[in-house]
Amino acid sequence: MKPAEDNTDTTTEIADGKNFAIIAYITVIGLIIAFVMNSDKKQPFATYHIRQSLGVMLTAFAGAFINIIPFLGWLLYLPILVIIVVMWISGLMNAINGKEKPILILGKKYEQWFKSL
Repeated sequence: MKPAEDNTDTTTEIADGKNFAIIAYITVIGLIIAFVMNSDKKQPFATYHIRQSLGVMLTAFAGAFINIIPFLGWLLYLPILVIIVVMWISGLMNAINGKEKPILILGKKYEQWFKSL
């Protein structure tokens, strides 16, 4: 078992990074603000959610490009949009609840792809 001090340190780290983590999920500007503000202190909780949020945003941009394709793109975009919204809500709720849990569907891939951030 971990000593009580380690649990307190983890709780403090989550509390310190929670605001940045939540801000990262609110628009692209929020993601940029969280990334810049977190670059000084490098809070692990905030960094984790910044990576997840970046993945959701890039997936949304990719979905927007699919939407450009006439007919087929339009048909594919609706389910992609629903998936993106579910992933975004999942990530935001994890940040609010103080959990470092991967986003549904692509969260594990985002961890691998953006581990250098």
